[in-house]
Amino acid sequence: MTFSASPAEPRADMPTLGIPGLGALIVLVAGTLALGVAYGPAQGALFLVGGALGISLYHAAFGFTSAWRVFIAEGRGRGLRVQMLLLALAVILFFPFLASGTLFGHEVRGNISPAGIGVMVGAFMFGIGMQLGGGCASGTLFTAGGGNARMLVTLFFFIVGSLIGTMHTQWWAALPALPATALFQPFGALGGIAVSLLIFGAIAALTVFVEKKRNGALEQAPPSPRHGLSRYLRGPWPLVFGAVALVILNFATLALAGRPWGITSAFALWGAKGAQLIGIDVASWPHWQQPANAKALAQSVFADVTSVMDFGIIAGAMLAAALAGKFAPSLDIPLRSVLAAVVGGLLLGYGARIAYGCNIGAYFSGIASGSLHGYLWAVAAFVGNVIGVRLRPWFFMERSVVRRMDG
Repeated sequence: MTFSASPAEPRADMPTLGIPGLGALIVLVAGTLALGVAYGPAQGALFLVGGALGISLYHAAFGFTSAWRVFIAEGRGRGLRVQMLLLALAVILFFPFLASGTLFGHEVRGNISPAGIGVMVGAFMFGIGMQLGGGCASGTLFTAGGGNARMLVTLFFFIVGSLIGTMHTQWWAALPALPATALFQPFGALGGIAVSLLIFGAIAALTVFVEKKRNGALEQAPPSPRHGLSRYLRGPWPLVFGAVALVILNFATLALAGRPWGITSAFALWGAKGAQLIGIDVASWPHWQQPANAKALAQSVFADVTSVMDFGIIAGAMLAAALAGKFAPSLDIPLRSVLAAVVGGLLLGYGARIAYGCNIGAYFSGIASGSLHGYLWAVAAFVGNVIGVRLRPWFFMERSVVRRMDG
């Protein structure tokens, strides 16, 4: 009797968790159970949804930042087209329930905010920060969880910038703005879906035109080194598969939390709690005197839906990185890259706070909610990304290098 491999040589398609992966798995399981007992089944389920989001983001390498950078620098639009598919699926799924105000018998609401100067300035700042920080809000979390030590610097200053932003939210909110409006309000659910799909289709068509003009042909998805079950356990996932997963998981968030997925409000909360520890009286700031914010500040972070989901994203990405055999943090970070992370993180945090959200809360979930501020955010953030792409060579000493795993 012969064997193709000895016990010391595991099959290449079999995942090996290692200590980081095993730790992440234990955190996800134990955290789900503990949160369910302490704060209710929905809170435990939302932590698990966060874990699934982290796995999906990592395995699909679903980067908003890199997709925008590739289009700006090289005219390649595959990533942007997948984002349009993401948004199209989201509005089809979300609009009927948001228009009715109920889902499975529970009240739900969208991420709908005023569209004004604060959104434009904040999103523009956020766009620059995306390219300097190396990721957006979701990108920062999943790459940090996946073992990218530089992104921990971005995350720390993202939190600092978010806290600083809460000092000025009232001032920015008082500037001229259109009232909070969703497309399904004037057009109805079906009309809002139709208008949205026309917009997404036009953007996708524009990317096709630009890509063919600049490159001659459309970029094809790279071949996968793995196939079958191994590919879905260890990655990389097809980009479209990742988009579908994000839409389904965002819808699960809507069902469990009563509102769509968000990320950065938790960063402001973490910053505020950290500031309290060193004696700063953030509770006296107008932002933290608003009832919902005051309640969050007074409670444990584990009672906060967004915080719990963010923790889940980090743990899920760590598990995915271990399954992929790529969890290998390195502290060898060039000084200019660290400086870019500091500046980028501050811009990301401050911009997200005054713009009513980030690439998830304002762009993905905002547009999925039909909010006009989501569309304004996208335009202003794209302009910011153009500036950020122009600044990257100074910080990263690059010419036209684009990393697939970069935010």
